[in-house]
Amino acid sequence: MDSGFRYLICLAVGLLSLFLPACRSSHEPPESRQTSTNDEVILGGDSPKRAYIKDKILESVQRPLMEPVTGKIVYDESNTARISSPVSGRVTGAIAALGDQIHSGDTLVEIDSPELGQAQSAYRDAVADLKLAKLNYERTKELFDNDIAPRKEWELMEDKLIHARSEAERARLKLANLGANNLRLDNRFVLHSPISGIVTERNINPGMEVRPDLPTPLFVISDLDQLWAQMDIFEKDIGLIHVGTTVLLEVPAYPGEEFKATVGYISKVVDETTRTVKVRCIVPNLERKLLPAMFARVTVLSNIDDLSIIVPLDALFVEDESDWVYVNAGDYHYQLRRVKVGLRLKDRAVILSGLEPGERLVVNGALMLRAEQKTERQAREGKQ
Repeated sequence: MDSGFRYLICLAVGLLSLFLPACRSSHEPPESRQTSTNDEVILGGDSPKRAYIKDKILESVQRPLMEPVTGKIVYDESNTARISSPVSGRVTGAIAALGDQIHSGDTLVEIDSPELGQAQSAYRDAVADLKLAKLNYERTKELFDNDIAPRKEWELMEDKLIHARSEAERARLKLANLGANNLRLDNRFVLHSPISGIVTERNINPGMEVRPDLPTPLFVISDLDQLWAQMDIFEKDIGLIHVGTTVLLEVPAYPGEEFKATVGYISKVVDETTRTVKVRCIVPNLERKLLPAMFARVTVLSNIDDLSIIVPLDALFVEDESDWVYVNAGDYHYQLRRVKVGLRLKDRAVILSGLEPGERLVVNGALMLRAEQKTERQAREGKQ
């Protein structure tokens, strides 16, 4: 092999060694490099930043209409009974315990009541007087019909019968008002529950003297499967709410859990001091998690057909007086997107435009991506 041929071989090998690295560089997979443009960041396959990026799929939901307000869980008064004794007396029998499940008509307590005994005695006397007056009337009428007794005596017996009938009815009504079904003279009064529910309050003890005018009820019975939530809405916001509006309740006892409720009543009066309107919501409580007197954070939602995208506030950053986010376009390509924000809450914001349902929004790491994008741009500008 002559020297000229060897020279050609060496030249070919040298050119090939220069060409192959250029080929490898031009065909290197994009995901192994870390680059950025004015509206996109691409994280390379070996980038440690990938572990810090979190995203979520966006969906349209009912949007909040105003800042959350503080509310209070209370009894549903339509399913609550505050029970006192209609008679005076002393507690003698067993007493329903706190937390007992009570059915309508169940016995709550037995009371020895001389007052009831007097009413029972008066009723029996009135019934006896009525029976006697009826016999006297019938006897006198028979004598009058046979021209033996004068009309005046018959009319007098008729008047006494009417009076005896009225007294018997008055005595019966008094017993009925006392809730007494037992007509025996035993002074025994049984206090029954008018509704079904749970004994939530009890202010009675064995041997206690009870009266109808006690300041607190002896028992509070309530069906806790449904409660009310009361809240005060500022006058300027009351136009956003109507009967049937859906609200979400959050209580400190169950962080992160939301309970749905529905507006059932809106007051027709504005409080002149606070300029607020009282609103009452109906809260289903089948799991019995909510309890009366709990405080709640109440968020008023839009109508079911008025949907928007809600994003965490951490997903947004402000630049050039505009709000921006990053959207995961796939393969660790993150697109910079300008959005228009509506209502901005403590930890979330309503998006009016710029995002669509089904897109993957970066919820953690947006500022890191922005810093990476700026660094890459400055590096390119420095090279130029």
